[in-house]
Amino acid sequence: MSLCLHVTVSPYLYVSMSTFSCPTASMPLSHPLSHAPIFLSCVPMSSCPYFGRTEVIDNCLNPDFLHKFVLDYCFEERKNLRFDLYDVDSKTPDLSKHDFLGQAFCTLGEIVGSAGSRLEKPLMMGTATTHPRGRRPAPAASNGGILGKKCGTIILLAEELGNCRDVATLQFCANKLDKKDFFGKSDPFMVFYRSNEDGTFTICHKTEVVRNTLNPVWAAFAIPVRALCNGDHDRAIKVEVYDWDRDGSHDFIGEFTTSYRELAQGQSHLNVYEVVNPRKKMKKKKYLNSGTVTLLSFTVEAEHTFLDYIRGGTQLNFTVAIDFTASNGNPSQPTSLHYLSPFQLNAYSLALRAVGDIIQDYDSDKMFPALGFGAKVPPDGHVSHEFPLNGDASNPACHGIAGVLEAYQRSLRRVQLYGPTNFAPVVNHVARSAATVLDGSQYFVLLIITDGVISDMAQTKEAIVNAAKLPMSIIIVGVGQAEFDAMVELDGDDIRISSRGKVAERDIVQFVPFRDYMSGGPGAGLSMAGLAREVLAEIPDQLLSYMKARGIKPPPIPPISAPSPSGIPPPAVNASACAPPQL
Repeated sequence: MSLCLHVTVSPYLYVSMSTFSCPTASMPLSHPLSHAPIFLSCVPMSSCPYFGRTEVIDNCLNPDFLHKFVLDYCFEERKNLRFDLYDVDSKTPDLSKHDFLGQAFCTLGEIVGSAGSRLEKPLMMGTATTHPRGRRPAPAASNGGILGKKCGTIILLAEELGNCRDVATLQFCANKLDKKDFFGKSDPFMVFYRSNEDGTFTICHKTEVVRNTLNPVWAAFAIPVRALCNGDHDRAIKVEVYDWDRDGSHDFIGEFTTSYRELAQGQSHLNVYEVVNPRKKMKKKKYLNSGTVTLLSFTVEAEHTFLDYIRGGTQLNFTVAIDFTASNGNPSQPTSLHYLSPFQLNAYSLALRAVGDIIQDYDSDKMFPALGFGAKVPPDGHVSHEFPLNGDASNPACHGIAGVLEAYQRSLRRVQLYGPTNFAPVVNHVARSAATVLDGSQYFVLLIITDGVISDMAQTKEAIVNAAKLPMSIIIVGVGQAEFDAMVELDGDDIRISSRGKVAERDIVQFVPFRDYMSGGPGAGLSMAGLAREVLAEIPDQLLSYMKARGIKPPPIPPISAPSPSGIPPPAVNASACAPPQL
């Protein structure tokens, strides 16, 4: 899912000029403030390219910049951002000539995942970083500030670019269409075209064929308003009516023209259209039409996006389940998939980081339940298929992805790898939690990392079919060189998974083999980004499918409140002191 976002920047400074070794005790309003370049990059941050800058706002400690940065947003990609703030002393574009005030770091996902997609970050006296366009290092706290000292707050607000997201649902019928088949009636269907600026037409919808009738009633269909008229409600929409033929040489019955504005009036005498065949009209003086088409119903509603729910407060609850079966190999041996090398992460850790680093931006408390399966666990050595990695059965949550990794490594030292490979217990574990929150405020994502052939296929299928009714998705990452045919079956992209004659309500499983994205050397990081994209790409649509099936609308966006930096309020500034921005 790729969208364009506006990112708005509003810094609040509450430092005195003495911090910057200036001769006065407070920020003099004679200084033009502030100029905020934004840096957009992928890891590592040191290689980030210069992306853009705001306008300059004169004489203001708490500027609200009008300039908005337009960024491409993909849920499944991590996008790192750096914001640098300057006090502009002259008209030169060379930022090394201006006073560097502070900087803030975040990801685009952090902004989007915050309540109302509004993130407050502290402005810190910077460390040495690459200057815009790579000319020279930026001055670290250029006016004598203390490195690492908090000097203000920056407010970042992400909004989806305004566009028409309305979806229209229409239904038509026809009466007394021309008979085109020698041995029967007609098999009519309609083709819709929107007009272009140059007078040409582009096909935008085709109805189903209704067999052997001159009075068809077509099924209702939904179409984005942009596809129907490109957002221009008066633009011509041409509709052609055909008689379907098996060999593809469909017979033209006639056509009519309308517009979105006319259709939006709904069922009325204004939306009964004569179907006219221009050739027949030219040849026959008494020709009236080749039948009529009537609009039976018209409704329009906004099509909600993944961001609508995230901005409204929907939280993604992330749970990880790790395969501790003996087929992974002895963890003390370098050949094991669980081997803990002092020099690099193993496949399990890499997969966890690739997925977790992105999804944690959408979980406010950053507490992630972490489970293991297929091992003998202390104190009695019984085989468990849903044991907590942190050893706390009452609260298996770990703080952050780093906490999950630490608990995973500790578990390797205290459990005995065993078997078999059973998925159903961890699927049901998360499903029980998802079943308690059906109102759309939370959506649960289970990541299963495994190396082998599943042992409880029938039980897992049943668990997945039941989970498909819940606000839940399942990601399976297969590590190692085993055959993963069963995982492909669980994925259900081609054939929807079923159990005991019951078909899953939604496709909620995504399987990805780790080996397809793992490459050694310097390219490994890029392959991990590819793994994250592939693994997470279906989550937004799966969340939307649940919300739509349950008729859950996005909650209102939480109201925006003024920032309250910890313990130090922003200085009182007369609003009139903020001069209009220099655009």
